Amino acid sequence: MSQAFGRVGVLYGGSSAEREVSLMSGTGVCAALREEGVDAHLFDTGERSLAELASAGFDRVFIALHGRYGEDGTLQGALELLRIPYTGSGPLASCLAMDKIATKRLWLQHGLPTPRFAELACDADPSDLAQTLGLPLIVKPPHEGSTLGLTRVESADQLHDAQALACRFDDLALAEQFIRGRELTVPVLGSGLQARALPVIEIIAPQGNYDYEHKYVSNDTRYLCPASLPDELTRRIQEIVVQAYRVLGCEGWGRADVMLDEQNQPWLLEMNTSPGMTSHSLVPMGAKAAGMSYGRLCVEILSTARCKLRQTA
Repeated sequence: MSQAFGRVGVLYGGSSAEREVSLMSGTGVCAALREEGVDAHLFDTGERSLAELASAGFDRVFIALHGRYGEDGTLQGALELLRIPYTGSGPLASCLAMDKIATKRLWLQHGLPTPRFAELACDADPSDLAQTLGLPLIVKPPHEGSTLGLTRVESADQLHDAQALACRFDDLALAEQFIRGRELTVPVLGSGLQARALPVIEIIAPQGNYDYEHKYVSNDTRYLCPASLPDELTRRIQEIVVQAYRVLGCEGWGRADVMLDEQNQPWLLEMNTSPGMTSHSLVPMGAKAAGMSYGRLCVEILSTARCKLRQTA
């Protein structure tokens, strides 16, 4: 089976703010695929051109890129033009999921629970947000991941600094109602009606601060996998996540971040269409709890690689 994949490129690195995480993800994926007998080769899209990608002779590629120019639909569109089968979601779903505001609007249209929010232009006065969304609240750039540019605002006098930080990464900011409760994440594998949720993971970070340091560097964050939840609540969360995944048109794999409030109501925060695959990452953790090794997980994701746009005659 592994030989049937042909020559495989693992696209990693890139030029987004999440480059360092992607370098770790891609290195891990490539090593795991090679151990499974796959002819895998690293390809850094931040240092090599699309012309080089076109001439590299890859029969399919595994996208281990995070953030812009790798997870946002731009690369997916290029791969469609090059007719190179690739892992994960297509151009539209990738673009939608990368835009947290568009994601939330679509979820709300389908009756899915997501915290109240407001768009905040970089030159707008944020003073009213404390009243409209309450305090504390979250301010973050809508097109970044890995909690980059995110601030938990505890008082109204922090709003301007939070807005400025988010606008260092984006052309506008997303202000979001803060949900007090338990932080969960749910990996998803598959596509369409075959999409399935892996075990729910609970994240317990120091002082509830699951920032970049506590995601990728520190060992202080604790993970409970599977999360200690009643079976019925676990199934409900998984069903909501799979529905959220399908609504966006995601395929291959992904991971939804969820808050569970004090009344056990789950709230969807965002969908990641190219989640981390580092030693600290959560999709491999969920797969392991479901009885799947890191290597087999990589092979399963790779097996779904395809071009999503049908060629016309």
